[in-house]
Amino acid sequence: MFSYILRRILLMVPTLFGIMLITFSVTQFVPGGPVEQIIAKMESHANGGIEVSGRSNSLYQGDQGLDPERIAELKKLYGFDKPPLVRFITMMKNYLVFDFGESYYHHRKVVDLVISRLPVSMSLGLWTFIIVYLTCIPLGIKKAVRDGSRFDVFSSTVILIGYAIPGFVLAILLIVIFGGGSFFNIFPLRGLVSDNWAEMGVMAKIVDYLWHMVLPVVSMTVGSLAVMTMLTKNSFLEEIGKQYVLTARAKGLSENRVLYRHVFRNAIIPIITGFPGSFITAFFTGSLLIETIFSLNGMGLLAYESIMNRDYPVVLGTLYFFTIIGLVSRLLSDLSYVMVDPRITFDSVKR
Repeated sequence: MFSYILRRILLMVPTLFGIMLITFSVTQFVPGGPVEQIIAKMESHANGGIEVSGRSNSLYQGDQGLDPERIAELKKLYGFDKPPLVRFITMMKNYLVFDFGESYYHHRKVVDLVISRLPVSMSLGLWTFIIVYLTCIPLGIKKAVRDGSRFDVFSSTVILIGYAIPGFVLAILLIVIFGGGSFFNIFPLRGLVSDNWAEMGVMAKIVDYLWHMVLPVVSMTVGSLAVMTMLTKNSFLEEIGKQYVLTARAKGLSENRVLYRHVFRNAIIPIITGFPGSFITAFFTGSLLIETIFSLNGMGLLAYESIMNRDYPVVLGTLYFFTIIGLVSRLLSDLSYVMVDPRITFDSVKR
């Protein structure tokens, strides 16, 4: 086990390095980088200079335009005066100590910027994760037990319809119905909490927070129910048809004991093994459209803004961090196989 974990950790290093190298290389050839954007803004102002990264710089003076020296000064300001290889090596050295630099667009440290957006992503991802698992596992088991019944057909129809509806379309529909659109004005539409949240009591704060979460979480959850429900159902159906189940029934065991003592621990393995990875990534998920519709400043909106504004420190810094999270979650998912199924061991794995 230890040797397997060590090999996986060692493999993370070239994987992480390769992802960062490819992404960094792509950013060097994408037109409209931060320097080009600043130059375009300067040339659109015929009078005086413009503020760059919080500093007053008179790099553009009316009709005189930008001479090569001024452009070189601007490149030096953003660190583009060095060769790409030197910049990449410097960047990776800083990333090793989780120094992601400062955002070109927001003029804040990338770490502080990400931390300020995490509450939204954590709220959306964690609640979606909890609701999906608590709903899909019991529903999938019941569908497997009652396979082919009216309940099975009806529930499959409902969840597949929900799966077919895009999340942003459902969000707009919920706003129209419950958000003061054309029918009811029940749920709030902006932010995680109300404007007077700081003045509320403890219970009022909890209720207010949960009330704000209803519509965006429902919009993100409905489309995720189908996959997990059908996975649970098919996994239980496969186990129910095996010989050991017939043997247990022949011994006179009750149906509940057969289902939850014998079938459950085998059928739940494919679901549980994905639990660690899903749980970790739930803290960092973001949905651009859902966040935009409900005016939530989360990681999805931050990623979109960073890409559109060529905010490379945010793009590369968050990619580095979330790649590490993804690699660790995959390792935990693999290790969970051993934890839930003693028949599996990595001691004999040869690579």
